[in-house]
Parts: sequence; C-alpha cells; structure tokens
Amino acid sequence: MASQKFKTTITSKHKLFDLHLRETFRYRDLIWLFVKRDFTALYKQTILGPLWALIQPVLTTFVFSFVFGALAGLTTADIPGEFNIPSFLFYMTGTMIFTYFSANVTKVSRIFIDNRQTMGKVYYPRLVQPIATCLSNLIPLIINFILFVIVWLIFLLTGTTSMQASWWLCFIPLVVLEVIVLSLGLGMIISAVTTKYRDLQMLVGFGLQLWQYASPIAYGLALVSSSEKWNTIFTAYVYANPLTSIVTTFRYAMFGFGYFDLFVYLAGWSISLFVLFIGLLLFSKTEKNFMDTI
Repeated sequence: MASQKFKTTITSKHKLFDLHLRETFRYRDLIWLFVKRDFTALYKQTILGPLWALIQPVLTTFVFSFVFGALAGLTTADIPGEFNIPSFLFYMTGTMIFTYFSANVTKVSRIFIDNRQTMGKVYYPRLVQPIATCLSNLIPLIINFILFVIVWLIFLLTGTTSMQASWWLCFIPLVVLEVIVLSLGLGMIISAVTTKYRDLQMLVGFGLQLWQYASPIAYGLALVSSSEKWNTIFTAYVYANPLTSIVTTFRYAMFGFGYFDLFVYLAGWSISLFVLFIGLLLFSKTEKNFMDTI
C-alpha cells in the first residue's frame, strides 16, 4: 500500500493559498457539463425558451427609457456636450452589463446552499461550480449582445446619431472579463459568509438594487460630473465603484466616444482582482467544513 500512488488525495488539511486551480482546470469537462445542465434546466418546459433571455433586459430597457429618459429627462452622455445617442442603446448597454453581473453574484452566492446535497456526496473541486455558473449566465448575455449589435448597426448605417465604430470595440472582451472577475469574487465572498450567517443572503437582492442606482446605468456620468458641488463626491464615486469604469468603458467602446480614464480603468481592475483574491481565499477555507455549518 505504501508504494501505491494516488491521483487524487482528499484531505481536510490545506494551506492558506492552496486554491486548487490546477485541479479545477483538470475538471474542465465537468465545468462544461454544469454549464449545459444549468442552461437547459433554466429554460426547460418553457414555451419561449431562450427568448426569455431577451425579454427581461429589453423590457427593462424600455422602462428605463420611459422613466429616466422621457419623464425624468436625465442625460445619456458620460461627458458634457450635446450628443445624439439613441436612448434604447444607451440604457441597454448598462442593463446588459448589470443583468449579467447581478445574475452571477446572486447565483454564486448560493452555491453552497443550493448544492449542499451534491457536494456532500460527491467529490470535485468546489471552484468548478461558481465558474460554471458564470459561464452559463454568459449565454444570455451573448444573446442580448447580438440583438444590441443588430440595432447598433441599424443606427450606425443610417448615420443619424453621434455613434461611430472604432478600434475600442476590441475592449469589449476585457470588459466582460472584468465583470466575471468582480462578480465571481463578490459571489464567493457572500457564499462563504452565508454558510454561517444566512442574514446576508436576505440583503443580496436589496444591495444589488442599490448598487444599480449608484452606478451610471440609468443616467450618464455627466449628470454627476457637470455640477461643481459633485466634484469631491464624483472623484470618490468613480474610483471606488468598479462598475462605473466597466459600464462607461463598454459605452465608450460601443459608441466611439464618452468617458475613459486609464487610471480609473486600472483602478477598477485592481479592485476587481482584489475582490476575486479575497473570494478565492474565503471560498477555499469554507469548502473544507461548510457541511458542518450549513
């Protein structure tokens, strides 16, 4: 027995920075299996199927366009000036990004609670589950983005707006990657804490709703930056909220103009990576004994 070499050794003793990343990569087939399962289960026995991935953000976009655009008259520009931006495209950019971010945080935060029966019987790297969740939520985002591009091309070819195509479109994959990093890290932090304190789970939806209105999704960033009384608040607001740089960079890439500051962008990435690092540490620590507390 002493001469036998085992491929996998299950033990409760782990180093602090033993995150099982290499082992998780070996289970990539299981990740894709979970992605297929989650997407199929989401739209199984529904009449419209994947069309529901379009209905929610499109309806939300129309509501935002009517309430914040037509009624409230909030600006749809991220920098001061007169720009002709289709309200539907403006509000859909923020809606797409935040819907994906919110879905990731909500589902990842319930990983241990929703999968405790499976995790208690079968061994696999627990990190597989949150990664698969983010990838399965990526499919509705891609469907929404295809619709967005179709409408974007129609306005772009007619030449009736201030939008223009530019090489900034190459930044879109980086923007999506940052959303994944931030939401994955935040979701794992919440999932680790809620195994012992369920109260936090009750606040996730409410907190995400507040975060949505604290980010330039329903309004342009120029609403805050154009007023002198907002100068101090604006500076702290931009640097502290990583979603601000994510949304404004996405709009800059799609519209060809807007607000972009390299330092703000890098600061947002730094915050996102830090949140992911803390999330990985807490998640790795919690997975060893979550069955005893959940």
